[in-house]
Amino acid sequence: MIITFIGHGTLRINSDLSKKIVTTLKSNIEREERIIFYFGGYGDFDNHCASICRKIKKEKSGCEIVFVTPYITQSQQEKIKYLINAKLYDSTLYPPIENTPPRYAIIKRNEWMVSEADLVIAYVSHTYGGAYKTLRYARSKNKKIINLAE
Repeated sequence: MIITFIGHGTLRINSDLSKKIVTTLKSNIEREERIIFYFGGYGDFDNHCASICRKIKKEKSGCEIVFVTPYITQSQQEKIKYLINAKLYDSTLYPPIENTPPRYAIIKRNEWMVSEADLVIAYVSHTYGGAYKTLRYARSKNKKIINLAE
């Protein structure tokens, strides 16, 4: 099972939201032997969910936390080295978006993560911005979506 996350860059994290994330994740992965979590690595929601997934990984075998990079530049390679060395992610992946202009790379990376996912966990509370556009894309692909903001 592949799970990806969509959320606003700036988000006030509280204990109720953390509990919702944990409950949602645990109820959706309990019967799965292999779980891959895809993260874009930007924003409060993404970072908080990655932190929760690292804790879940300690309790449940078969989990992998993957940073999906939108760029293959030298500076991005340095960021990837840091993320792996800091043990924030198990691995990195560059999707097949090499012909995408840099200004659209994040959008295309997000669409790729959604296309690959079996489940999309979101926190999208308003109808503008990148998170909303990605959620709309997920809906257009008829993905299983859990929006914790609803």
